[in-house]
Amino acid sequence: MPNYVQGVIARSKGSSVETVTVVVPDPVGHDVLVRVLACGVCHTDLAYREGGINDEYPFLLGHEAAGVVEAVGEQVTHVEAGDFVVLNWRAVCGECRACKKGKPWYCFNTHNASQKMALEDGTELTSALGIGAFVEKTLVHEGQCTKVDPSVDPAVAGLLGCGVMAGLGAAMNTGQVSRGDSVAVIGCGGVGDAAIVGAALAGATTIVAVDRDDQKLRWAVELGATHTVNSAEADAVVAVQELTGGFGADVVIDAVGRPETWRQAFSARDLAGTVVLVGVPTPQMRIEMPLLDFFSHGGALKSSWYGDCLPERDFPMLVDLHLQGRLPLEKFVTERVGLNDVEKAFAAMGAGQVLRSVVVL
Repeated sequence: MPNYVQGVIARSKGSSVETVTVVVPDPVGHDVLVRVLACGVCHTDLAYREGGINDEYPFLLGHEAAGVVEAVGEQVTHVEAGDFVVLNWRAVCGECRACKKGKPWYCFNTHNASQKMALEDGTELTSALGIGAFVEKTLVHEGQCTKVDPSVDPAVAGLLGCGVMAGLGAAMNTGQVSRGDSVAVIGCGGVGDAAIVGAALAGATTIVAVDRDDQKLRWAVELGATHTVNSAEADAVVAVQELTGGFGADVVIDAVGRPETWRQAFSARDLAGTVVLVGVPTPQMRIEMPLLDFFSHGGALKSSWYGDCLPERDFPMLVDLHLQGRLPLEKFVTERVGLNDVEKAFAAMGAGQVLRSVVVL
């Protein structure tokens, strides 16, 4: 028997989201039915609504989620009914060339559910990042479910499913920040602030937060930044250099993803420092720079996909660190809202009023 539940969809480009009845099939094969407890409101969901990802409307939005497994398909071995899980949009396949090279965080063949969720009239829904979790129950592949300690607050745990993991991983996995390093983070929204938390956890001693919004800079300090730079009032590159002995930071993380912020990151690093791009650019963005600038610097220029994480390795560890009081994930939850409040949450995000709104079901 299919499940009839309430969920939030984007029906067309730029239109307000709607709460509708969603038909969720029973799981077969490797599918898992998850009762969603909480789901963060991520900028990627807004990008889906605005047509910034693709045009495969209607979209079932939501992907930063935690919940409880209700039922599993006959081939599922990874989880069972009753397990508390965080949903992850990259389900490592183990068979592609990246996995076989021992770099599964680059897996190219991520798994999704074998069946589509749909509207009551039969219209199939495209699930955001293969998850679709602004809904009372969702259907995913077993590889998209990562078991963690069930004592954690679902509103906190779910954020590891995308933005917070992207930022933490940009610092810890991609940037490989280590004890005593200097780090600059450009853009202090949810992802940037998570990179600040990751840098602090890794032992960085100088952490410079760069943004144009004083409220975001205050949040950055609460989460571990040692210095702040308002780039609307000061030259960010000069300021980072001054705060790092005139050399530039060992690691600079661009959590915005625009040509101008990437150039700032490139120029604000030490001579052999590392630049990490974790902010997502649009297809139209271009960079033009003298090739000599690249030749004259050592170090590394990296992009970070999902924080180069392995959910099975990273999610349980990060939840445990949070429960030990060593990782303040709760500070990312600015407000808790209902399923009917997603549009208001988008507006709050656009106005810079929140780090994360979390839909609690």
